[in-house]
Amino acid sequence: MIEAGLVVEGGGMRGVYTAGVLDYFMEKNLYFDDCYGVSAGACHISSYVSKQIGRSIKVTLDYINDKRYCSINSLIKTGDMFGVEMLYDLIPNKLELYDYDTFNKFKGNFYSVVTNCKTGKAEYIKIKDMKKDIIAVRASSSLPLLARIVEINGEKYLDGGITDSIPIKKSIEDNHRKNVVILTRDKTYRKKKSSFLPIFKLKYRKYPNLVNAIENRYKMYNNTLDFIEEKVKTGEVFVIQPKEPVNISRVEKDKTKLKELYDKGYNDAKKCYEDLIKFINED
Repeated sequence: MIEAGLVVEGGGMRGVYTAGVLDYFMEKNLYFDDCYGVSAGACHISSYVSKQIGRSIKVTLDYINDKRYCSINSLIKTGDMFGVEMLYDLIPNKLELYDYDTFNKFKGNFYSVVTNCKTGKAEYIKIKDMKKDIIAVRASSSLPLLARIVEINGEKYLDGGITDSIPIKKSIEDNHRKNVVILTRDKTYRKKKSSFLPIFKLKYRKYPNLVNAIENRYKMYNNTLDFIEEKVKTGEVFVIQPKEPVNISRVEKDKTKLKELYDKGYNDAKKCYEDLIKFINED
């Protein structure tokens, strides 16, 4: 177990890049004592902490064209583009069994980042019991307009990426001197202001703090990227990210493109592994 923070951003189907990185980590038996996942990143960390190599990419490729997994049909019928029953019940409990026993033996901590709709602030829910707490992974992955609001203990939540897309500051606040960050965009990427803001304001008019967070998300995201660049220079952060722009949408269904991006993540992790270990071991 490495005494460092692992920070994983989301990005919908771009998360297959992360799946590739984490599969290589698992092959090398490289595990971190604290893992912070956002949206799709939280989903992929779930298979990482259960030590199931290849599970994430297999689930993606096997079910991406199943209407129950991701479809407009699901959005119209249930209010969720990504089918809740399929992703959080049928797949882990019947189709691609989740290894709950191995998860329970994991010595580290796994935090799923969510956005509180009332406060418009990020919260970091510790996943202690995957069967019960998987709802926090679902909440972290519940994209505005494409998913229903998720209620946990009386509080209402949506996508963690709204308020803390890359929770590096949280990892540092938790006293991690070393942090490994997995991004799903290349170094040149910067987020732009959402063009759907009028729709967000109408849809979530009961949650003004949430709307404010959505409106300013691009600023938060870009400021975090700048912060990460500073921490790379000071030796506190090691970044793994695509070398070139990723031309894959959040709901990409082209299996060839998805597998290629997964392979890039795996190979990027392999290429930088020696440098990563050196970074971790430096005083």
